[in-house]
Amino acid sequence: MASLPDRMRALLLVNEGYSRMPSGTALEAMSPYVERAEIEVPEPGPTQVLLKVSLASINPSDVMFVKGMYGQPRRKGRPAGFEGVGEVVAAGSEAAAQGLVGKRVAFATGLSNWGSWAEYAIAEAGACIPLMDEVRDEDAAAMIVNPLTALAMFDIVKQEGQKAFIMTAAASQLCKLLTGVAAEEGYRPISIVRRDDQMGLLKEIGAAHVLNATASDFADRLRDVLGAEEPRILLDAVSGPLAGQIFTAMPKRARWIVYGRLDASDTVIQEPGQLIFMHKKIEGFWLTEWMRNTPLERKVATIKEAQTRFADGRWSTDVTAIVPLDEAIDRVADELAKPNGKVFIVP
Repeated sequence: MASLPDRMRALLLVNEGYSRMPSGTALEAMSPYVERAEIEVPEPGPTQVLLKVSLASINPSDVMFVKGMYGQPRRKGRPAGFEGVGEVVAAGSEAAAQGLVGKRVAFATGLSNWGSWAEYAIAEAGACIPLMDEVRDEDAAAMIVNPLTALAMFDIVKQEGQKAFIMTAAASQLCKLLTGVAAEEGYRPISIVRRDDQMGLLKEIGAAHVLNATASDFADRLRDVLGAEEPRILLDAVSGPLAGQIFTAMPKRARWIVYGRLDASDTVIQEPGQLIFMHKKIEGFWLTEWMRNTPLERKVATIKEAQTRFADGRWSTDVTAIVPLDEAIDRVADELAKPNGKVFIVP
């Protein structure tokens, strides 16, 4: 293996901790939050690996993180980026890390604080997935955050035993993946969107109902659909007033599972008494915790299923743009503003 350089190019966080002034969830520009610079190539700890990054994805969670509005504090001067694909070029002393050297892997950096928007990244060995040759880099770079979350949350739906369930931000890449899987197994997704032009595609891939939250008759349609389907799971990437409205309208024993915050406004529990007398629950989902705590056999099966779906073409990542790292400061915000596809950074 070729010797490693001492320094690397990266997009570094310019702020520390959380934002004191929460802003909208759209990325208006990169420059207030990250800067392009050169830093030393990091060294992996005993349980970690060093990856030469081939492609890094940009997720809504990345945007919220760099803006200081995510659940994890920023580390000034560290590279941003939660996931990517690359080759393991060095590893720590533990066997699990050493066993990945030379392999192409999908990786997540949520536990390492050395992000993927760089020429090299650090990840825990347990947050790396060795890849089938048939899986494209574009799919591998977006393998963990969206696909594994989709499959893991669908497991929650299946365990609940009710065929119907609700998703906010249903036109997202994650929800489109989840909709297809659910429809294959006879489940009935209730998809909440904000634009009419998103409704047709979701019906085509298996949504039982698609409701536009901005429509004048949304409240009436929501009441009718929930009355007919009686879903008890709300998979929520939005929070804010919309999620509170949906949760209030849901039946007894409803579970509001929050995995994102695309709406930065206050999230109001309209009827707190429902938590007492209707046995409703509010909880969170974080994929890092799922990967840490899920039994190995189940985790391996889920990872294999995600890869197989990409390898055989049932799943495919919609790509808006692949932006060179040196152009990212100027281009990424504009590319992210385009609908219905992923934006990637290539070192």
